[in-house]
Amino acid sequence: MTDIFDFQAQITAEASHPLAERMRPKTLDEFRGQPEVVGEGTPLRHAISSDRIFSMILWGPPGCGKTTLARIVARETKCHFVHFSAVLSGVKDIRAVIGIASDQQRLYRKRTILFVDEIHRFNKSQQDAFLPHVESGLITLIGATTENPSFEVIPALMSRCRVIVLKMLSAEALESIIRNALSDTERGLGKTALTIASDAVAALVQMADGDARSALNSLETAASLVMSEIAAADAPESREITASDIEKAAQKKALLYDKSGEEHYNLISALHKSLRGSDPDAALYWLARMLASGEDPLYVARRMIRFASEDIGNADPYALDIALRATEAFRMLGSPEGELALAQAVVYLATAPKSNSVYVALGKALRTAKESGALPVPFHIRNAPTRLMKELGYGDGYQYAHDFQDAFVPQDYLPEALKERHFYHPSDRGYEKTVQQRMAYWKKLRSESRSKGSS
Repeated sequence: MTDIFDFQAQITAEASHPLAERMRPKTLDEFRGQPEVVGEGTPLRHAISSDRIFSMILWGPPGCGKTTLARIVARETKCHFVHFSAVLSGVKDIRAVIGIASDQQRLYRKRTILFVDEIHRFNKSQQDAFLPHVESGLITLIGATTENPSFEVIPALMSRCRVIVLKMLSAEALESIIRNALSDTERGLGKTALTIASDAVAALVQMADGDARSALNSLETAASLVMSEIAAADAPESREITASDIEKAAQKKALLYDKSGEEHYNLISALHKSLRGSDPDAALYWLARMLASGEDPLYVARRMIRFASEDIGNADPYALDIALRATEAFRMLGSPEGELALAQAVVYLATAPKSNSVYVALGKALRTAKESGALPVPFHIRNAPTRLMKELGYGDGYQYAHDFQDAFVPQDYLPEALKERHFYHPSDRGYEKTVQQRMAYWKKLRSESRSKGSS
């Protein structure tokens, strides 16, 4: 569960490790693709080189170098290093690690760096167990996570750590890693005399989607297949790895997506903002990304229903009906046939006139209701189902709108304290322009009625 890092054991066992493990950088100079984090002059590089490492959370996508960076810290500092897996460990194991750290400090005056992989998997009580020891300086915590630490790491621990953001590796960085692995004669595939075609490198980079581990695993599988073919044909070993070899070796890689993680919220946010920005092409792309990644289509449909009210509202009242019908169509047809109805709704919503007037009006009304308290309902619009209520004046003076021209009568419906308050201000777009004109006409009638009443 806890693993005290043993470099000699690693060297002995290294030959049997996968290519991605063998090619793991051992120094900052070998570490590729994160110049903003560990480049010359960066705070982290200075902290490592001066052996003044601080507690930190390494946040980044899979295969970007979080674990590698932690191991480099272990190599280049004079600290005792403990590798700890949040997947396999609990509070009992944390106590054991703290005991080891205490012994190291007491016996050898040596600081302990505790590397916690996938720290987001620890619950609050498990994360709380680190706090006093990080605060006292007994341990220097390095946590690694693919999830947004703002959501997954408790605030007290966050306040004691610096968040180091590692980016998805660029295509250039991945290509460099791939070619280095193929040419390295000690740790890589250099002894095989294999070369690789440019389109094969491009295929590996595309499939890896920023993940160096994925790229090297696919390269190793492709190289193994090619070597098997060479052995079977008794052919020369100097063979080129082609794009076709990569396609055979690599299984279909799912798009970067986690239905419960940050990327889930990033993609739905991208869809919502593309709809709001009236860009049907972008909206269709983000819809396709979510569907291809295994998102529940009904979740997307529910978000479109919300969008129809929040960002279109009465500028096009039919938008809500379109979103509801698309949802029902998908329930009836299922996937993939029903996805076309969702696409139709996405295009309609993206190209509809936009207004958030209803959304803003509801927000204002809710705030006013909370601030003003339980104001009494005006007597003339109260229900009067009993004789006593009628005697008390319930419903007295109410004017039935349908008895008047255009089914409109200029009477007040808000509490006395809010009589002049306005929440809904329709835009001049789409159907709301008609609503705006109608409300202006009613306002004029109310004003004329008040003038007559006061004269």
